Amino acid sequence: MKPFLILTLLFLGAIAQAADKPNIIFILADDMGYGDAGCFGQKTLTTPHLDKMAAEGMKFTRMYAGCTVCAPSRCVLMTGLHTGHCRVRGNGVGSIPDGDLTLPKVLKSAGYHTACIGKYGLGKPIPLDDPQRKGFDEFFGYVGTSHAHNFYTKALVRNGKIVDLPNTVIPGSAKDAKDYSDSDLVGTGVAPLDGRKAWVPQLLADDVQRYLGERAKEKAPFFLYYAFNIPHANNEAGKTSPLGHGMESPGYGEFKDKDWPDAEKGFAQFMRFLDNDVGKILARLKDLGLAENTLVMFSSDNGPHQEGGHQSDFFNSNGDFKGIKRDMTDGGIREPFIAWWPGKIKAGTTSEHVCGFQDILPTLADISLTKLSSDPQLDGLSFAPTLLGKPGQQQHSHLYWAFDEQGGKIAVLKWPWKLIHLNTGAAPKSPKAKGKPKPLEKLLYNLETDIGEENNLAAEKPEIVAELEKLIQSSWRAP
Repeated sequence: MKPFLILTLLFLGAIAQAADKPNIIFILADDMGYGDAGCFGQKTLTTPHLDKMAAEGMKFTRMYAGCTVCAPSRCVLMTGLHTGHCRVRGNGVGSIPDGDLTLPKVLKSAGYHTACIGKYGLGKPIPLDDPQRKGFDEFFGYVGTSHAHNFYTKALVRNGKIVDLPNTVIPGSAKDAKDYSDSDLVGTGVAPLDGRKAWVPQLLADDVQRYLGERAKEKAPFFLYYAFNIPHANNEAGKTSPLGHGMESPGYGEFKDKDWPDAEKGFAQFMRFLDNDVGKILARLKDLGLAENTLVMFSSDNGPHQEGGHQSDFFNSNGDFKGIKRDMTDGGIREPFIAWWPGKIKAGTTSEHVCGFQDILPTLADISLTKLSSDPQLDGLSFAPTLLGKPGQQQHSHLYWAFDEQGGKIAVLKWPWKLIHLNTGAAPKSPKAKGKPKPLEKLLYNLETDIGEENNLAAEKPEIVAELEKLIQSSWRAP
């Protein structure tokens, strides 16, 4: 066979294989609680587009985030390793080595164009081009977690380069967050009222639409990781800031005349924008003729926050669960999760499959027809069989979380039994903290009968505590 003909056949074969692989969009909200969406129980606010997405797809009721705060949760999502094994285990100093396996690298090796738009936040300090180092072909947004607090930042990052914005920052309002290792970019802080020219969530949403339009013209499949920085608060904005709170929406929209605190109007407007934007993405996929060949997933990085003047109980953001962001009870780590793929995922279905963010990488590897090496050994299991209604779904022996703030917290879940260790001996968040460490506290709950984690059974079930403590010991290694 002539060489030219061989190359032609190989090229045509690659196109045919690419056609079998769906586009993938993973949408991640920031600090959105399980109970913030209507399809997961929200009663006051409406989320019609998320509700429609769930009605047209599959809703998971037992999906767990990688951690109870941002950076480690995203690390679990991107690496398939839980917080006993992954590199970034807190919001402090830490990063992923360039040589480590990541989700975008897996999909890039499968022929995907990979992009991240929004809040990246995989450790600190990290270089401006860290997304590219970890496998993203394209990036626009905030590379650092603290930088993403400011909705009117002075600059964003596009493909490793600083992009100046017309916003200004009040002198002295910025913190030295040390997000970046190769730049003096001041990203945190608070904008004065007359310095709020460009609201970043809108810039990110516009860039998503731009990206979808461009990729629709290409043959290769694409992976888009769209990471909102809402409904997170600007943690640098307090009562003395221009709005008097950190829920920095450009306006209160339909909620402006509500008899609510302004911070809650801002939160509601965040949720309205987020929901509308999800609707625009799904509508655009349909308009571009991509819907039936695109898997869209939606979730949140951890439980609801209580920052920037917002109170998580105001809209019952954690639903029936106990706790919020930074807690190991389910309010801090159980997340809304929706998967949408017309013609592939049966519409209107609900799954009680117990899964976590570590499962996303192997699941998408399965979906993209990519075989993973056994080295490194991932903590995740593919739930593609559940998505596609096929037999053979594997189950986790247990899920594990570790968190190094507030004296240290560890949790392990072997459904339905969940054991939480508090005061595990991690260093206090503040070096000025005084007093002796608190004694280790053990909490054991049966999530089938006690969804609110109110009845501690540790004293009554010592044999179960002992079994789960063995899993805790075996689930940790030095990063």
